[in-house]
Amino acid sequence: MDMKLEVVVVPVSDVDRAKGFYTRLGWRLDADVAADENFRVVQVTPPGSPASVIFGTSVTSQTPGSAQGLHLIVDDINAAHDQLKRLGADPSEVFHDAGGVFHHGGTDARVPGPDPQRTSYGSFLSFSDPDGNGWLLQEITARLPGRLDPATTTFASAEDLANALRRAAAAHGEHEARIGAEDPNWPDWYAQYMVREQAGTELPS
Repeated sequence: MDMKLEVVVVPVSDVDRAKGFYTRLGWRLDADVAADENFRVVQVTPPGSPASVIFGTSVTSQTPGSAQGLHLIVDDINAAHDQLKRLGADPSEVFHDAGGVFHHGGTDARVPGPDPQRTSYGSFLSFSDPDGNGWLLQEITARLPGRLDPATTTFASAEDLANALRRAAAAHGEHEARIGAEDPNWPDWYAQYMVREQAGTELPS
């Protein structure tokens, strides 16, 4: 039986302030429903995300600001930093972890700058909402084997698909340089590259 993550509940003290913050970041407003003055549910969704975020009044007993380590995935950590800064989220500088695997809790073992080899999964930044709920962005450009069903290829948004096509185009240019000729079967090559990249299997050469 599939069990897909649908919603993360984030505890906030001021619902309208949180709503303004997240929608300014470009998160889609899915719902804002109040049964009465004591129960209100606001749902927003980050761009390209299949899972959403809920906050409101009487939706959680957690202390406002206590949600930490919430992860968002991007394919360009530097561009994400610039966008968040422009939108007023006050992000940290990009960093990688001294241990080289995931990241330590809090701000321990943060090394300034992206991963030196720009390894997928290796570069991060952080930001907090007005209550102090902590978010981290992680740069992923290629999935580890087994992370996704190799029989299923999906893209969360037109932007994700366009970025995948750009990576396939760049790799195909190298392929044509190696074979010394134009490849008339480039659509098949692109398709194989994009499917294998998402599944984390060996890429075509």
